[in-house]
Amino acid sequence: MVTHAFSGVLARTLLRATHSASAHAVPVRSFSSANLHAFKNSVSRPVFGSSLTRVAAQQQSGFARSTAHMVKVRFQSTVAAGAINNNTSAATTAATMVATTAAKTAPEMVVKPIVGYWMLTISAMTFGIVVVGGMTRLTESGLSIVEWNLIKGMKPPRSQAEWEEEFEKYKQFPEYKIMNHSMTLEEFKRIFYYEWSHRMLGRAIGVAFIIPGLYFAARGMLTKNIARRSLVIGALIGFQGALGWYMVKSGLDEQLMQTPSATPRVSQYRLAAHLGSAFLIYIGALMTGLKILTDVKVSQGAYESLAAAINNPALKRFKGAAHGIVALVFLTAISGAFVAGLDAGLIYNEFPTMGGRLMPPVKELFDDHYLKKGDHPTFGLWRNIFDNQVTVQFNHRVLATTTFTAASALFLYSRGLPLPPHIRLGVNALMGIACCQVGLGIATLLYMVPVTLGTAHQAGSLTLLTAALYLMHSLKKVPVLKKIRLR
Repeated sequence: MVTHAFSGVLARTLLRATHSASAHAVPVRSFSSANLHAFKNSVSRPVFGSSLTRVAAQQQSGFARSTAHMVKVRFQSTVAAGAINNNTSAATTAATMVATTAAKTAPEMVVKPIVGYWMLTISAMTFGIVVVGGMTRLTESGLSIVEWNLIKGMKPPRSQAEWEEEFEKYKQFPEYKIMNHSMTLEEFKRIFYYEWSHRMLGRAIGVAFIIPGLYFAARGMLTKNIARRSLVIGALIGFQGALGWYMVKSGLDEQLMQTPSATPRVSQYRLAAHLGSAFLIYIGALMTGLKILTDVKVSQGAYESLAAAINNPALKRFKGAAHGIVALVFLTAISGAFVAGLDAGLIYNEFPTMGGRLMPPVKELFDDHYLKKGDHPTFGLWRNIFDNQVTVQFNHRVLATTTFTAASALFLYSRGLPLPPHIRLGVNALMGIACCQVGLGIATLLYMVPVTLGTAHQAGSLTLLTAALYLMHSLKKVPVLKKIRLR
């Protein structure tokens, strides 16, 4: 009975401490009678060695001292009255339960907005390099620089002698010998600058990521979650550079000279991997930036009036459908890389039919010509999916149509849902951009892939992905209000 009396006193004291901690938005640690002094002087530490803001630290210090004193007085008075014995298991259990609850409800740290803007800048630069990369591919400029040097490659040729030396290097490889043997030096300069600009933009992204990233980490401005995300994005950027050169090397292979009717171009597999990794960098940077800025707004109470609407269980299916749209857009874009890699947009330049039919003959879709030595005569036909121009274009058409249909269905489904204004805007934007992208795709096909339309179509795919990602992000459950920010 005495033990239960003490349990009630200690539990009520800790509950008051928890309530006060929530009011001040300061993380609370568990404690016992054996470490009251340690609790009194404790200060929670944010990740990466950074400290709390001065005001929050002062609030926490004052709160810790007052709470420790209150618990100590009650504890001493109870002991003096002889109201406690050695069996204090109930008190310990009560203290543990309350402390655990406090830890679960303790507010998280919020990263400063500048880190979010940094991530959005990286995503914008990635968007730019995807567009420039599309132009480089469409102008057949990607094989104009036949070597990779991180530092020396930053300086383009300047004198006539340097240009002639660079041109001579290009002449040693299959693209010049098979396709461009009549090219002049001035024509070479044009394709050289496309590829050089693409590589320089890649270097700029690396610098724009590394220098601010190191600064933010050194100043303790990254939480563990954001730090992990940043490391993954940084690794992808480095991998992307190496993958780009690996892709270019596939188009410089001398074996192309031994292959009848060969067209010097990079491997469509490596091109798709290169584009896919660029998209992953874009997705990672964009979503991280949006998360940081949203967390800041939540910490300022900007989402209090919208929380109930966003967290509405009636939107569960709608949220799942939005995730599906993101996956479809991404998959359709990657299939477009195979179309570009095989120049599959230069055949069947009509829509919606292919040779007067909705679907080309099965023999064209699954041609034995693409089987390799040792392939099973039936199961080996899968190579057509990635190597056959007809099949690749047909797949892209089907995926694009499926994506547009899904976006339209999502738009119609949203009409009957109680969506907040910013989510409604995201749905409308997704539908509008999807219509534009379909129009660009059809025009690009009908006009046999001119550079302007082809570039716009590639930019449109990333714009559509952006709209889908924004919608998916907007539908995320509003987190618990955060009030502490890192320096």
